[in-house]
Amino acid sequence: MRRFEFAGATAVVTGAASGIGAALAHGLAARGSDLVLLDRDAERLDAVAAAIHAAHPDRQVHTYRVDLADAAATARVAVEIGQRHPRLRLLVNNAGVGLGGRFDQVTFDEFSWVIDINFRAVAQLTHALLPALKAEPGAHLVNISSLFGLIAPAGQTAYAASKFAVRGLTEALRHELVDDGIGVTSVHPGGIRTRITENARVGSGVSIEEYTAGRAQFEKLLTIAPERAAEVILRGVERRRGRVLIGWSAKLPDLLARILPASYNRLLVVGLNRGVDRQVPIPPPVADPT
Repeated sequence: MRRFEFAGATAVVTGAASGIGAALAHGLAARGSDLVLLDRDAERLDAVAAAIHAAHPDRQVHTYRVDLADAAATARVAVEIGQRHPRLRLLVNNAGVGLGGRFDQVTFDEFSWVIDINFRAVAQLTHALLPALKAEPGAHLVNISSLFGLIAPAGQTAYAASKFAVRGLTEALRHELVDDGIGVTSVHPGGIRTRITENARVGSGVSIEEYTAGRAQFEKLLTIAPERAAEVILRGVERRRGRVLIGWSAKLPDLLARILPASYNRLLVVGLNRGVDRQVPIPPPVADPT
């Protein structure tokens, strides 16, 4: 499969109002792509679009405000995008949310909210826009999974379940779409400095003390700039890599999970300075809020 060509392409990016999504939008515009940007934060999304217009006045940028937790709204936006952009070369499912708390500390509605945004919306948009990708030679699909799509620490049942699901969907699609000439990349970022810890919800059964301790523990790992993460992702897309891991905080746990698939948590306990041992509900550090 030849290298991905950004110039002259139309790219869809979800969660584009901040963090990795915004950085991807800027990186794609710099490489010559027109953009379709989705987020629920209209004000921040408009600011990203304005900045791209200022830097790249010849790029077309279309924005859609949508809450991906709403399946009906997601379906409406997907139909509109498909009608206005019948040939898409790149779809990046980046948007995501976090929820701190063990399985017995969150309500099922809270659990379902994470699954809806992090997985159902990814599958829904991909399914709806796949005909447009198939119509464009050399198209590519990127799904942002997570470090927690490689490992599943205590206190992150909902988030890990959603991101493992994204990983499974992406790997299956990689095998299914090869004959269509569509590249597929699963991305597993480590500690990226995004706004997700600010937007993560806390399970109804989680104490403020537990959450505060967990957030402080994980914020120490947030060392990678979103712009750096975006560059790694876009280089992976250009080279048609099937999987992209970003940072030592993703690569080392991935290695541990391969070597010690049933017992890696013991080493994570030490590495996180007892954060996991206390089963603190850690806010996930690796995706962007919708």
